Amino acid sequence: MSRAAATPPPKTCASCGREMQWRAKWAKNWDEVRYCSDACRRRGIRPVDAQLTQAILDLLDARAATATICPSEAARKVGGEEWRDLMEPARRAARRLVADGEVDITQRGAVVDPSIAKGPIRIRRRRA
Repeated sequence: MSRAAATPPPKTCASCGREMQWRAKWAKNWDEVRYCSDACRRRGIRPVDAQLTQAILDLLDARAATATICPSEAARKVGGEEWRDLMEPARRAARRLVADGEVDITQRGAVVDPSIAKGPIRIRRRRA
């Protein structure tokens, strides 16, 4: 059996929603690993993260099935005047929703890998 065949499949970080690849240092406890980094472990999932997730879903529900939203719309809905500080948390919420199979993240109309997407993104409901 090759080393690649023995490598467990990747999983998603519970905090940032990015894909985590198996690492040798996690060999003994890969099943319990939930976070990709110490920063994500410290941050965890905060109440505002749940609010942003719900805001994304509510905004998408209020639009046509093919419509997209910007993460800033969810940040504005949750944060009011202080929405700019919620931009990265809104992007993390969108990545978690991608991992849950609820939405897709797009750039220029094409679905992109949320773990490596840089720059402006849009969020849409996952299409069948």
